[in-house]
Amino acid sequence: MSADKEISSKSTRNRILDAALDVFSNNGYHTSRMDDIVDEASVSKGSIYFHFPNKERLFLALVDQFSDLIDRSVTEAIAEEEGIQKVSVAVETVLSTFAKYRRPTKILLVQAVGLGSVFEKKRQEVHDRFANMIEDFLNEAIAAGDIQAVNSKITAHAWMGAIYTLVMQWVMTAEPSKEEIQTHLLPLLLRSVGYEPNNEVKG
Repeated sequence: MSADKEISSKSTRNRILDAALDVFSNNGYHTSRMDDIVDEASVSKGSIYFHFPNKERLFLALVDQFSDLIDRSVTEAIAEEEGIQKVSVAVETVLSTFAKYRRPTKILLVQAVGLGSVFEKKRQEVHDRFANMIEDFLNEAIAAGDIQAVNSKITAHAWMGAIYTLVMQWVMTAEPSKEEIQTHLLPLLLRSVGYEPNNEVKG
């Protein structure tokens, strides 16, 4: 494939994903049709089926796209951080990204629930991806002496559960506000590993 054709193909794929995000967000997964996405993206049926053989693969591609966005955001945010600051900035970035992108967050945390084993496997994959990242950062903070020794795996998964629960509540009801979540949840999580937000480590 030539460079021009590759760029064109990528552009078409992105346009389809953008259209799918609109359609799934507005109509829900079950009532959305591939024809709706074709119309929204202003592409041919052949184009959409070239990139995505069915609605399921298109939905999962949206989840992957959003997960990659969170991953990139965290990686950039923590580039110059160390120890507990890396943990803090990573969690804050995950929360901020969820808050900034409400529609894909709704797809990931709400619409993918109850859609079957394939979707649940994908949701678990995303959960594990970020829990493992937080686990690694917690281990670094422990090694640096910034926080007390904890079971970092259980702590990371518990943190992700708390984040998911509150963000899902916000996506569905707009309560508590995203500002409240960002202001109060992070200090609560940090205290759970013996770290005070005023930067004093408990002995």
